[in-house]
Amino acid sequence: MESKAGQSEFDAKSFLKKLPDGPGVYRMFDKREHVIYVGKARNLKKRVSSYFQKNIAHSKTRTLVAQIANIEITVTHTENEALLLENNLIKSLKPRYNVLFRDDKSYPYIYLSQDPFPRLAVHRGAQRAKGRYFGPYPSAGAVRETLNLLQKLFPVRQCEDSFYKNRSRPCLQYQIKRCTAPCVGLIDEADYHEDLRHAVMFLEGKSTAVIDELANKMDAAAEGLDYEKAARYRDQIASLRRVQERQYIEGEKGNLDVIAGAVQGDVACVQLFTVRGGRNLGNKTFYPKNVEQQGVDELLSAFLAQFYLISGAASVTKHDIPEEILLNAELVDADILASVLSQQAGRKVTLSHRLRGERARWLKMAEHNARQALGMRLNSQATLLQRFEVLQDVLGLDELPARMECFDISHTMGEAPVGSCVVFDQNGPLKSDYRRFNIEGITPGDDYAAMHQALTRRYKRLKQGEGKIPDILFIDGGKGQVSQARDVIEELQIEGLSIIGIAKGPSRKPGLEILCLSEQKREIILPSDSPALHLIQQIRDEAHRFAITGHRQRRKKKRNTSPLEEIPGLGPKRRQQLLRQFGGLQEVARAGVEDLASVQGISRDLAQLIYDCFHSDGP
Repeated sequence: MESKAGQSEFDAKSFLKKLPDGPGVYRMFDKREHVIYVGKARNLKKRVSSYFQKNIAHSKTRTLVAQIANIEITVTHTENEALLLENNLIKSLKPRYNVLFRDDKSYPYIYLSQDPFPRLAVHRGAQRAKGRYFGPYPSAGAVRETLNLLQKLFPVRQCEDSFYKNRSRPCLQYQIKRCTAPCVGLIDEADYHEDLRHAVMFLEGKSTAVIDELANKMDAAAEGLDYEKAARYRDQIASLRRVQERQYIEGEKGNLDVIAGAVQGDVACVQLFTVRGGRNLGNKTFYPKNVEQQGVDELLSAFLAQFYLISGAASVTKHDIPEEILLNAELVDADILASVLSQQAGRKVTLSHRLRGERARWLKMAEHNARQALGMRLNSQATLLQRFEVLQDVLGLDELPARMECFDISHTMGEAPVGSCVVFDQNGPLKSDYRRFNIEGITPGDDYAAMHQALTRRYKRLKQGEGKIPDILFIDGGKGQVSQARDVIEELQIEGLSIIGIAKGPSRKPGLEILCLSEQKREIILPSDSPALHLIQQIRDEAHRFAITGHRQRRKKKRNTSPLEEIPGLGPKRRQQLLRQFGGLQEVARAGVEDLASVQGISRDLAQLIYDCFHSDGP
């Protein structure tokens, strides 16, 4: 049932007299007929009347009431219905006085295909393809970390089908022992499916059973004197145990989410840890809007409703609601939320607050993470984070990027080329993760080959566990450089990485950059005042600075180094003897083989090497 009151001056007294005592939802409008607040109530009359008392404690509430020009109500049969309706209206209307959480487009899963040699991959969106889906994971970074871990433990392929079906030789993944090369028949279907079965057991949280199986196989191999195979099983078991120590919650076997909130002034943070099958899948940070004078309990109530409850455009399904949710505050409406979540999940869902033992430790860790993230947010990072949020919208990303890398190449007419990689996270430059690459063995001036080499060296190391794979890879260059990046990422089978080229515009002026979006196969030009463009320019300029500095250092070192130092077998004493005999490097360069061999300590073969050093026609 709908009820509405609207006048030039809102007559609260007469409106309140007409309100029913049952449950429902109320919507408050300002003079421009914009919804400024949506709320639910067990008793509409009592709840709405509370806004018009003489002594209102919170200034935010007083400001809200002063702007009310109209109120609409919807009466519902139950308080549960009111909660669902309130959540849908908040998500669709985004009122300025409600606590609002940024709603990610979808949450990532790990997808296992149905092929003779199935693949594992990152998946978002509708689950239409035949196969199995594991998750959801809190972020794309958590999925990539799990896939990378799986490749080390059980070498199941993760390459695209188009890449897999067109191989004539094993790819780099086989060389670094991350794949068994089913594409060229180096493993039979039975052995492959054994690795696959273990990978599935791991994703289902059954790693202890996997260890038991591997231990039996190790013993059998040792008894059969196949010590090489026994050693492989031993290494797998050791790796799995290390994973257990890092990822598994002691005594937990089911699904639960650990949620902690922190509020300071008008800034708040919610930290979510996702546990599935007893395994910690990672965490995600949320920064809500409109949290002035909100308590942690109110913050968490708003989060639970907006995160878990389904609305028309929501991507979260009932399977995403765990059996238990651990919270760092007691909620006033905990019973109602638990009831609605249970109804939506089709089973009982428990909200727990007072905890002991290992669960209390996990909740304390989540709370510590929330406070730390909040402190970083308050520490003059608001502008940078706003740039990240605008970048997410501009690029149509499913979630806020947590880590970005940018590559650039610097050289002088092909001399001493250096590739740079700079890293930014949501707090700015992460200089400890910067890397430089001295480019070798390419045609001087070939920027494409230089970029290919730098990217391969960087991401090959990351695949081997020497760092974190970013969410976005920026390339200082256009379609050609982006194509090189795409080839490298495909060869190394890195999933969920957005590649974006930063090409200079026709006039090459700052502010007219063209962004080449690899995945979407399109180009965009952002307005010169776009915060997203400013962030891109910042990381691009930092990559350029870092590359130029490395190039200058390398060029200076090369020019200060004698060519004689590069000749094997020609030590400091013999170099000194040569220079003394010929009166300098220029005369050594002019000397013939016979003249060089006449110097004490210089053999005929060594003289030939010295001569070739100065007279080679190579680059």
